[in-house]
Amino acid sequence: MSIPALKKIYQEKVVPELKKTLGIDNPHMVPNLEKIVVSSGIRSEMPKEWVQEVVKEVAKITGQQPVVTKASKSIANFKLREGQPNGVKVTLRGANMWDFLYKFIAVVLPSIRDFRGIPTRLDGAGNYNYGIADHTIFPEVTVAPGRKNIGMDITIVTTATDDNSGRELLKLLGMPFRKPTTTANTKK
Repeated sequence: MSIPALKKIYQEKVVPELKKTLGIDNPHMVPNLEKIVVSSGIRSEMPKEWVQEVVKEVAKITGQQPVVTKASKSIANFKLREGQPNGVKVTLRGANMWDFLYKFIAVVLPSIRDFRGIPTRLDGAGNYNYGIADHTIFPEVTVAPGRKNIGMDITIVTTATDDNSGRELLKLLGMPFRKPTTTANTKK
């Protein structure tokens, strides 16, 4: 079995660069990817056929069968009952994780119309979250008339302990972060 392309880049180029940049001597302390979680919510009024459609689409995109999450308790304001499906999720690890991230960086993000980079904010623990409003930007999905768009969240979990090292890891892996904008002071 061959090593995924992005993992090879990580081992050969990213680890030495991170060791130098972050001042780490021990190669086991260098931040690494732990997992990627792809999740999508389902509204409570959706029919059961729609839940199966979302499961099929997420499975096509990730290459792994998703788990249907169910409500743990009833919430009347959301018209949600206990045990009712409220989303699907997939946790990617190993080769699937590296292949998905490579596809996300090299194919999916550049195909977004008017794409100027992704926000640079992380969650405080070195993990990155990105929301997608339309799942049809993935190459595995065929666009058909009458098909509803599925929104999804992608969470990239790293072993980094802070945002700076997590951001540096993702930047070296090729994540196209937005350039910081400088605003000129026009008042005199």
